[in-house]
Amino acid sequence: MSMGTEMYRKTLLTVAGNKTIERLSVKYGKRLASKFIAGSTLDEALEEIRILNNKGIMATLDHLGEGITRLSEAALYRDEYIRLVEGITRYRVNSNVSLKPTQMGLALDPEEGYRNIRAVAAEAKLHDLFVRIDMEDSPFTQATLDIVRRLHAEGLDNTGTVLQAYLHRSEQDTRDMIREGIKLRLVKGAYKEPAAVAYQNASEVMEQFKSMIRQHLDQGVYTAVASHDDQLISWTKQYAKDRAISPDAFEFQMLYGLRMNEQERLAREGYRVRCYVPYGTMWYPYYTRRLAEKPANLWMVVKNMFR
Repeated sequence: MSMGTEMYRKTLLTVAGNKTIERLSVKYGKRLASKFIAGSTLDEALEEIRILNNKGIMATLDHLGEGITRLSEAALYRDEYIRLVEGITRYRVNSNVSLKPTQMGLALDPEEGYRNIRAVAAEAKLHDLFVRIDMEDSPFTQATLDIVRRLHAEGLDNTGTVLQAYLHRSEQDTRDMIREGIKLRLVKGAYKEPAAVAYQNASEVMEQFKSMIRQHLDQGVYTAVASHDDQLISWTKQYAKDRAISPDAFEFQMLYGLRMNEQERLAREGYRVRCYVPYGTMWYPYYTRRLAEKPANLWMVVKNMFR
């Protein structure tokens, strides 16, 4: 990532937090955001997953929502996630579940938030489904790891979480999670973080990302490499090939609406591919993070405005 691209990312994430910009984006941007969102309803998203499955692509389903202001909202999200779990079973699609801790009330009442997450994880275990506890910005990193550890201690080992390569702490967290048997999705990281907690140089982020992948592959631990970066994907494929590691030992994860042709190509090559499929009406924070990840995403949206 060049210095100019990194400046673009930070600027857009800062602007996205402006309430006036948010109101304008919500008013005019829904049609554009649909590029990255599988639908407003659960059934729409499940139909999209069925299409992906027919192309050899697995999914993880996410009901959009984060940073709630009332616990009553968390209860509604919890209930929607239970319906989501039942929907995956009803549609008989190949999909995991992804949820955000703040969506379940973590920032308002950690214990109530945990109970909501536990309810979803317990329901998912009844249906033999895996739940990924998504990682949000750094104030919630430790709490999220603690949640997953607690779930495992209570027998809900159908849960895992996410580690972000740009955080200084992630190298050690990777070692700890592997030792504790907690499954991880590895990502670069998509939030605006200060230098005190996160690498600001793209090359340092990439080096730590590769180190985290190596830790998994060298120890025979299944992992999810979540990236759209061609260089990192090629590096992972070559690293596995050089060490005679089976393609079944890992999976690539990408986002719905991005690099869809590449997702299909990797699946045809025999790699395990999982698409992160979000749905719902609370799309603005997710949408702006997608635009901030790379300028090409913004230019794609701008072009679509004039079609």
